[in-house]
Amino acid sequence: MNKIIVSLLFFITTAFAEVINQYPSQELVDSGIKIIDIRTLGEWRETGLIQGAIPLTFFDIFGNYNIPVFMNKLRSHVKEGEKFAIICHVGNRTAMLADYLDKEEHMQVINLLGGMDYAAKKGLKMVPYEAK
Repeated sequence: MNKIIVSLLFFITTAFAEVINQYPSQELVDSGIKIIDIRTLGEWRETGLIQGAIPLTFFDIFGNYNIPVFMNKLRSHVKEGEKFAIICHVGNRTAMLADYLDKEEHMQVINLLGGMDYAAKKGLKMVPYEAK
């Protein structure tokens, strides 16, 4: 019975979930929410990452992507039902991906408007990218 109730609550919350669009802020970073940086390796090396962000590229340098591979990696960082944020350079790539994650994967995602460009202008703390 409890499993049915939990499943029903999860379905209701995900069925009515929609993408949250907001600008990056220090408050968001300080909240501890996971921020997935979907930019390319070259972009991470050039600007670094928001402190605490998880580098997980979606599009390669040619604009190609592999959804099953990306989703497998994403699910290793984000638990089912967990809200998280995604960021790219200016917000174009995340706008497309956030819509997909919401509608097709039923994930609770925050699309960070303005991307790293906005975050840098607002003075959010950046750290150098380090390969793992």
